[in-house]
Parts: sequence; C-alpha cells; structure tokens
Amino acid sequence: MIVSMRKVWKRGDFFIWLAGVGLALSLIMVAGLLLTIFVNAATFFWPADLLKISLKSGDTVLGIQTGREAIPDPENPEAEQKYRLQIKRGNRDITGADFIWIDEEDIARIEKAEDALIVERREWGDFFGTLSEVREEGRGAAGLRVLLEKLEPAHEIHSAIERLTRKDIGAINYKMEKNRLAVRSTKDEKALARLSGERDDLDRRYKELETRLQALRNKQVGEAVFLTSDGKEVTIPLSKIIHVYEPNALGMAGRVGFFIRKVVEFVAEDPRESNTEGGVFPAIFGTVMMVMIMSLLVTPLGVLAAFYLREYARQGTMVSIVRIAVNNLAGVPSIVFGVFGVGFFIYFIGGSIDELFYSEKLPAPTFGTGGILWASLTMALLTVPVVIVSTEEGLASVSGGLREASLALGATKFETTWRVVLPAVMPSILTGLILAMARAAGEVAPLMITGVVKLAPALPVDGLFPFVHLERKFMHLGFHIYDVGFQSPNVDAARPMVFTTTLLLIVLVIVLNLTAIWLRNRLKKNLSASGV
Repeated sequence: MIVSMRKVWKRGDFFIWLAGVGLALSLIMVAGLLLTIFVNAATFFWPADLLKISLKSGDTVLGIQTGREAIPDPENPEAEQKYRLQIKRGNRDITGADFIWIDEEDIARIEKAEDALIVERREWGDFFGTLSEVREEGRGAAGLRVLLEKLEPAHEIHSAIERLTRKDIGAINYKMEKNRLAVRSTKDEKALARLSGERDDLDRRYKELETRLQALRNKQVGEAVFLTSDGKEVTIPLSKIIHVYEPNALGMAGRVGFFIRKVVEFVAEDPRESNTEGGVFPAIFGTVMMVMIMSLLVTPLGVLAAFYLREYARQGTMVSIVRIAVNNLAGVPSIVFGVFGVGFFIYFIGGSIDELFYSEKLPAPTFGTGGILWASLTMALLTVPVVIVSTEEGLASVSGGLREASLALGATKFETTWRVVLPAVMPSILTGLILAMARAAGEVAPLMITGVVKLAPALPVDGLFPFVHLERKFMHLGFHIYDVGFQSPNVDAARPMVFTTTLLLIVLVIVLNLTAIWLRNRLKKNLSASGV
C-alpha cells in the first residue's frame, strides 16, 4: 500500500486531481456569482404585483414586496421564529422613505390591489395609488385611458423642451463662451467690432429660443389627481410623469413587453434621482470611449517597447533590469498610477497646454483638470506592461530562421520586422490588448482622480466643433457602481441598480473581449493560409 501511494505521488496523480478540484470549485463560484448578479438584475425590470396590505391596527399599506427576513431575538432564542416583510411603498415625497418593514404578525390580510397604479415620475421616484381624475385647463375627466392619451402630447412637449435646452440653447451658450474668450484675447479694433456684432446676433437668437422655450412650458398645463392608500389626494403634473401602468392587470405578454422596454430605457437613457433611477447611457458611452482611446495609446507604446527590447536592444544587464521593471509595474497598485496621472498629465502637461493655448480661459482650466484624455493615458500606462510581456512572448516564438530567410533574400532589418515579424506576432499583440481592455474597463481608483464624475453634463462627443472633446469629464460604469452602491442616501432603492449596472459592465467587457478574440482568430487564420 505504501509503495503504491509512493508511485501515485511520484506520477503526480494527486496534484492533477487537486488541480481539477480547484478548477471545478473556481468555476462553480464564478457561475454562482454570475447567477446571483443576473437574477437580482433581471428581477429589477420585471413588473411585480402591487399589494394591498391591511394591518391589524386598521391602517393600509400599498406597495410591492421586495424582501422577507427573520426577526432576531437574542434574549429568547428558543421562541418561535418570526419574520418581517420589506415593502416598497413609493410616495417618497409624502412618506419620506420608499421602503418600510412590516412584521408578519401585524398583518391582517394581503391581497392584490384592484385598480392600483404605479406612476413612474421624473422626480421623487415611483408613486403608488389610484387614479381620481385628469385635469386640463379647468376641465376634468376620469379613466386610465384618458390619462394615457394625455401623456403622449405631454411627452412630446417635454422632448421638445429637452432638445431645445440641450441642443439649440446649449450650442448658443457654447458660441457665446467662445466669443467671450475671443474678445478677451484680442486687442484689434476690427476684430473686436466683428466679435461685438457676433455677440449681438447670438443674444438675439438666444432671446428667440427663450421665447420658444417659454411657449412650450406654457403648454404644460395638464395634471393628474391620485389617491393614496389612506385616501390622501395627490396632484402630479403630466410633465413629471414618465409612465403609468397597472401591474396587476398585465398578462404574460404585457409583462415581457414591459421588461424589454425597461431594459432598453436602462441602456439608452440618462440617469435620474442621484443615479438610482433612469438609464446609464452616458456611463456606457464613457466606458467604451475611454477603453478605445486607451487601446489606441497602449498598443503602439507597448509594441514598440517590446520590439526594441527583443529585436534591437543588445541583450545584457540593462535590458534585464528593464524587463524586471516592466514586470514589477504590473504589480503596482492602480491608485499609484492615478496619482502619477494627476501630477504629470493633468498638472504638468495639461497646465502647460492651458498656458500655451488657452491662456484667455485661465484661471479656469481646460486641460489642466481631469478629463477623458488624461484618464485614458493613465490607464494606458497601467496596462502597458501586459502588452509588452505578451508581445515579447510572441516575438520569442517566431522562428529565427524566418528572420534569416528574409534577410538572405535582401530585405533590410526594418522590412523584415515590418513585413515578416510583425504580422506573425499580431495574435500575441491582440492577446495582450484583450487583457489590457478587460482590466481598463473594470478599474475605478485611478479614474476617480483623473476625470470620472458622478454625472457628466455633456458627452465627450457631440455636434459642436471640434466634435470630440477630450478635455471633458466623463462617466464610467465602474465608478457608477461604486457611487450608487456606497454613496447613495437611499440604499434600498440603489441596490437593484448596483446589480443591473454590474451585469451590464460584465456584458460590455465580454463583448469587447469577444471582438478582440474574433480579430485575433481571423489574423491567425490569414497567417496560416499565407504560410507565415
């Protein structure tokens, strides 16, 4: 028996099984984590039943059950276990809190609320109640159908106001600021006269837009009257209502349609209510743009460094030290790179750019403050060791005979590197880029001090010249998760948003990686077909 155990130990069967068990446990934990995130995220969009909870005290609570937990009783551990329900009752502007805990022993009856509605508002979260009437210009009408008919023109007016405010008036304000800075930076009389004329024209156009804006706001006259569970009358302007629906009356097809609509809104709309409601489109846009800029910066930097170390530098002590330094850089905490980005990129380079090209705006900084360019550069430095190591491994795998054959046919060193070695090592470069993109998409600490904000007033790309504004701050999904999960004053309302944003970030990283993997596989296939 002892002899056979020694043979098994020498063959390494025990370690093979140990590695298999470890891999299986890792896969189970990852699958469990992803399943937990998916279930919590999916249930956030699924319409739950609206319940009418009658208490023994005679009070009535209208809301959605969001949780159930045991009530601890450390003084009497032998007693029968009691439970309590977490109810989302909405009406934050009336009750002061979205959620309430109710002991099950205090409940007399739970039933589905008939004719109860959920009103999704632009402010103060959801409202739960029953519709009393719809008023417009002194006239009142009852019925959910009437309310839905009135909401459509109200939404059109609100959309027109948003377009006018963000696009037209925003463009005028942008041109006014450029005009002000131009006046500040010139002393030429002709130029000043021309700029003065432009300013007068901009003022006239601004007043016209203000008049149109006021006319649109004057059309927002409709309002809906609702009753709470305790009979209190609440009036909500139609301009403040996003959706109204009766969850208990929805069939399976209606619930699926509602689910799809909420998912689309989550991906395509801007956030509301301190990021706890609405969508995350600016964060998606900022994350993708930052990763793309970072990829464009880190790839040439890492590839050139790897080619120099492997193909051109004389191998010796200095090159070995450089390789050790590169490998050590991969273990430096990310916040250190963030501090370096603030000191070097923002204060030194950005401050110098402001002094040279934007002196008329000083002391207000343009590039001398956090922005998507500096955040991308910081992330490029953070991930460049990964690209260097991956590229060097690919260069080491390229046969030396391939280089010698190219040189023997009369090609120069550069031509051999460019036309023979670089195509052969391209899959390894993309492997390093995949790893770099995955890490950059999930990092938060360095971004918090180099350009990420809670809510960005404008995207880094818009219709105003020069169209791409690399100096602007941006939103990021990773920071959005941190902000909603740990900085929100309404923890219970923010928790579902944490799961949904986390799932979205995972999906985004997977999509970016699959795209890079697809390109890498195509390159491998092309290289195999060409015989390289």
